[in-house]
Amino acid sequence: MASKTSREIIRDGLWTNNPALVQVLGLCPLLAVTSTVVNAIGLGLATLMVLMGSNLAVSLIRNFVGESVRLPAFVMIIASFVTCAELLMQAFTYELYQILGIFIPLIVTNCAILGRADAFASKTSPGPALLDGVMMGLGFLVVLVLLGGMRELIGQGTLFVDMNLLLGPAAADWVIRPFDSYPDVLFMVLPPGAFVGLGLLIALKNGIDNHLEARRKLAEPTPSASGSKRVRVTGHVS
Repeated sequence: MASKTSREIIRDGLWTNNPALVQVLGLCPLLAVTSTVVNAIGLGLATLMVLMGSNLAVSLIRNFVGESVRLPAFVMIIASFVTCAELLMQAFTYELYQILGIFIPLIVTNCAILGRADAFASKTSPGPALLDGVMMGLGFLVVLVLLGGMRELIGQGTLFVDMNLLLGPAAADWVIRPFDSYPDVLFMVLPPGAFVGLGLLIALKNGIDNHLEARRKLAEPTPSASGSKRVRVTGHVS
């Protein structure tokens, strides 16, 4: 495969080929746990860790694994890193781990992770593979946080509630309540609100892309008419 530059890898992960907004992969946990920002950050960090580790490991073994066992080997690698992430969350953020529940082990089946391992990491050297894992993980994390913030703010009228579950007692007072006597909007906290919120984010990205493309076309020079026509003049010209 043609090698990508670091700039292209970064742009792909964060914007051009974002796993949530463009590839539309890994939507099950994304839609299920993003009712608050802290849940989104917890799942996003776990996914980022798994993407980094699995991409690097797959790249390191790419020349030693046969075609017949390639996918099972990738799944075993991903499962190993998911287990590590699960044990770390149990040790340091147990209450958040209980809230996220089954969606931490389900990272094993996240198509975004297996897709990057098969489509990119297995075909390139460790450095670009690790960078791809970091950028794809960050792109996924940013979408999780944006969706979680939108749903928490509209649904409950708060931001950063229960951040102490992730960062300890020092973050207990980080809660932001921009509205007084805010009536909760239950719709945004429930699954239908997650679909609406994600649809708005995808529409926003597509709108920005269309606007940038229109500006690029306007900035391009207008092509001149090809060739020149000879005008034949008859008679006397004074």
